[in-house]
Amino acid sequence: MSENITHVTDTDFDVLVLKSSTPVLVDFWATWCGPCRAIAPALEDIASEYHGRVKVAKVDVDSNQKTAIAYNIRSIPTLMLFKDGKVAATQLGAVPKTAIARFVEQAL
Repeated sequence: MSENITHVTDTDFDVLVLKSSTPVLVDFWATWCGPCRAIAPALEDIASEYHGRVKVAKVDVDSNQKTAIAYNIRSIPTLMLFKDGKVAATQLGAVPKTAIARFVEQAL
C-alpha cells in the first residue's frame, strides 16, 4: 500500500474526508472484491501523481458500514471525489488509470 493512501473508518471519515482542505478521492472497496483489487495499483499511481493536489482514501465497506450506507454504496468499487465536504463526482466500477485520472481532473 502506498504511503500516499489513507485508510479511513466510520470514526474518522468526517475529519479526514469531509473537513479536508484538499479534495479527497475515496475508494469504497472490500477485501473480497476482485475489481477493487484490480484498480488498487492505479489508485496508488494517482495518489503519487496528484500528491498535494488530491488525497486518496480507502473505505472498507465491510468494516465501515455506517459510511457506506450514508453514501448509498450499492456496488463496489465506487469512487467518490469529495470537495469542500460534498460529493463532487462519482465513478462506479473498475476503470483504467486513464479514466480515473480524467475523473479526478474533471472534478478539480
